[in-house]
Amino acid sequence: MSAQRPTAVAAWHEVVDARADAGRVRDLLAGLLADDVVFRSPAVFAPQEGREAATAYLTAAMAVLGPTLSYRRELYAEDSAVLEFEADLDGTLVHGIDFLRWDGEDRLVDFTVMVRPKRALDVLIEQMAAQLFG
Repeated sequence: MSAQRPTAVAAWHEVVDARADAGRVRDLLAGLLADDVVFRSPAVFAPQEGREAATAYLTAAMAVLGPTLSYRRELYAEDSAVLEFEADLDGTLVHGIDFLRWDGEDRLVDFTVMVRPKRALDVLIEQMAAQLFG
């Protein structure tokens, strides 16, 4: 990890820190996500395009993963980062990677999540569906 965390990554960590307050999460995402952001979920085949769709998925992810979400490593480039995370979903360890890319205004333009192992992905898909679609 480099000595200085990029502004966009620091802003993402503010979202994660607010995870218990869905309204605050949405407010922070409104300032962090570009209008044309593309969110790629391991739980959904098609990319989710636009701030509204990304906000829905990321808010749901904070509800599902947030209570036990912790970041283990972060690697930074000029306009992107890779963040390794872990979370516990009812006794199932989720190991994942967030790939973030931002624009010149430090707004996220691309957010991709990858999760392993398959059992963890299955549990995550089930819990995300419950959050998103009730």
